[in-house]
Amino acid sequence: MKTIIYGWNLMRALRLIFGIVAIGQAIFTRDWVLGLAGAFLLFMALANIGCCGAGQCKL
Repeated sequence: MKTIIYGWNLMRALRLIFGIVAIGQAIFTRDWVLGLAGAFLLFMALANIGCCGAGQCKL
């Protein structure tokens, strides 16, 4: 539960916003492929996974 509440950064917030918008657009246009992409983005934001989600990127 702490993963969902804490540790928000810009990329995580953008994934959440784009996921919600994509799911809404998929419902509106009845496009299940866009819905899957939106669900994937939403899952990535909530689980805090991705390229730099766990702080693994080294500059």
